[in-house]
Amino acid sequence: MKLLEHEAKDIFRRRGIPVPRTGGVLTKPAQLPAALRRAGKGPWVLKAQVLAGGRGKAGGVKVVKTPAEARLAAKAMLGMKIATHQTHGAALVVREVLVDQASKIAREIYLSVVLDRREARPVVIASAEGGMQIEELARSRPDAILKEPVDPSRGLEAFQARRLAFRLGIPSAEVGSFVKLLRALVRVFIDYDASLVEVNPLIVDASGKLCAIDGKIVTDDNALFRQEELAGRRDLESSPLEKQAQKVGINYISLDGDIGCMVNGAGLAMGTMDIIALAGGRPANFLDVGGGATAEQVTAAFRILLQDPKVRAVLVNIFGGIMRCDVIAEGVIAAAKRVKMKVPLIVRLEGTNVREGKKLLHDSRLPMTQADSLWDAAQKAVAAAKEVRP
Repeated sequence: MKLLEHEAKDIFRRRGIPVPRTGGVLTKPAQLPAALRRAGKGPWVLKAQVLAGGRGKAGGVKVVKTPAEARLAAKAMLGMKIATHQTHGAALVVREVLVDQASKIAREIYLSVVLDRREARPVVIASAEGGMQIEELARSRPDAILKEPVDPSRGLEAFQARRLAFRLGIPSAEVGSFVKLLRALVRVFIDYDASLVEVNPLIVDASGKLCAIDGKIVTDDNALFRQEELAGRRDLESSPLEKQAQKVGINYISLDGDIGCMVNGAGLAMGTMDIIALAGGRPANFLDVGGGATAEQVTAAFRILLQDPKVRAVLVNIFGGIMRCDVIAEGVIAAAKRVKMKVPLIVRLEGTNVREGKKLLHDSRLPMTQADSLWDAAQKAVAAAKEVRP
């Protein structure tokens, strides 16, 4: 789950990490005067609250000096669409704008805490050249990237934070503040089950003080059961179909292809998507109904797949392990009868009682094509999708 900038900053503020004085978030231009009063003396910075980086280049960040400039910027920003390199071609509508007091920037520093999968622990990544595209900097000048490993049970040690402070050239008067800030940032990462906590940039302002003028937090959805504060938060990234799937306990992610996939098991789902691509097609989704899917869940999965206007064929790829293939076939038949299939249906069953399952599908006389292998199923699905006109 990705948090918006103002949500991340609220957490930073509560953990003692310095952030700019804020006027809060507005959803209507009429809320602007009160927001400016809360933010204090200008100039101010207005920032579109969407889940994407690169907002500045897309017109989603404006520094304004007067209330009149702020009014024009707020009106232009609310309702605008932002597409950046991080939105993968999609345009995100700006529904909220954050109003902060602008800072006088003397230096910019990059700071983040990420999960190092190879080392199986968090790592602090820092650079004295904050504000730049950190990915590009890592490619072009890897020597500019500093790393400090974190013990997840102890957090970041003070000597590690001091070592980074000296390497980053933090003013000597602010080393103590930096150590406190960085250790708090690591604690946010651990306490919120995050996969990323980022400050880009952390600034040294004109008076020499440190301040996080931006913030990003990404948490692990699988840990939401112990994150009560986040569990009730609005899900800003899920599509309507993904939200339907969540309600019935199905793992579903929309993709941009035209072959709807229904599979049991995440690994098999990934393999199915790969085979479809190898056969020359493109999956329309990732959908895992799980190992113990009920007929109701299979029906719900069909309904979700068929609501996607891009889908021109449906491929069902089920491995009968704990659940037998004949039981799965009964679920597929019941679901196909309840849902009017308007696109070709290709079914591949394998595993326990596969013969009985295939016989049930054959005897149902429902319009579907059975496949003997995953490769056979993928080829048939790709061919069927190409025959259906958009």
